[in-house]
Amino acid sequence: MPHVLKAPLTVEFPFTRSVGPVQSAFLTGLRERVVLGVRATDGRVLVPPAEYDPVTAEEIRDLVEVAATGTVTTWAWNHDPRRGQPLDTPFAWVLVRLDGADTALLHALDVPGPDAVRTGLRVRVRWAAERTGAVTDIACFEPYDGAPDRPGESQGAFADPVRGIVAPARLDYTYSPGRAQTAYLDALTARRIVGERCPSCRKVYVPPRGACPTCGVATAEQVEVGPRGTVTTFCIVNIKAKNLDIEVPYVYAHIALDGADLALHARIGGIPYDQVRMGLRVEPVWTEGARYPEHYRPTGEPDADYDTYKELL
Repeated sequence: MPHVLKAPLTVEFPFTRSVGPVQSAFLTGLRERVVLGVRATDGRVLVPPAEYDPVTAEEIRDLVEVAATGTVTTWAWNHDPRRGQPLDTPFAWVLVRLDGADTALLHALDVPGPDAVRTGLRVRVRWAAERTGAVTDIACFEPYDGAPDRPGESQGAFADPVRGIVAPARLDYTYSPGRAQTAYLDALTARRIVGERCPSCRKVYVPPRGACPTCGVATAEQVEVGPRGTVTTFCIVNIKAKNLDIEVPYVYAHIALDGADLALHARIGGIPYDQVRMGLRVEPVWTEGARYPEHYRPTGEPDADYDTYKELL
């Protein structure tokens, strides 16, 4: 069986968004230990609040305070909490209809085991010690056998209201490039660039995909291409990426390597960004220990004729 690479990969970024007046009041209320819903046109109180009526689609802003006590309507046991979840010990995910609300709020319930949770269980909000105006200001729910809380009469008017939130997004997974791209990556360690030729149309694809995207047939014949190539199209990057030590502006381009029938993308260096052009002949620049070219630079050759790369745009 051929050697196939695999490696753990994490994709993570902060998602920043603004919030409208209803969500702003809801989040600011949580910071102040107040739970707000919104009254729909049919009289139901929705928690969490929506900005538009789910039936009529009309804008709704009639905010209503509800209690911090409520009833579990359904639940599921989480025996193995993941990073970033409300609790780091096993807990129950619960839908809780707070007293005064007509819809249920999803959150965590802190109980010692699944035998301690049931539909109909009475619960109460456990507030976070430090609150910032986020749903995590509710640390979790906990069982409660006292009298229902009496909600106040807040209508969502708070000082210093929350205007936006930052929600971290993260995906952890194991990536395997497959047989064809494993061979491509292994060749790069020897500073060689290889593609695979389609047995039907005879086109050479770099990086190889294991199958021809045009004919749909498997590819196996390796073909070494480049290392020089031609810039087909490019863009000028003016926004600096986090954790990328490259000064802006810089150029990212599609490069058709000699002998390839598919352009790959790479950064262009060794030339002012405003002098990069279609047809520019370039070659790879390798750094010590790198698994791939650090960037491509001009070769000094005359520009390629448009007809030689027009099919690769």
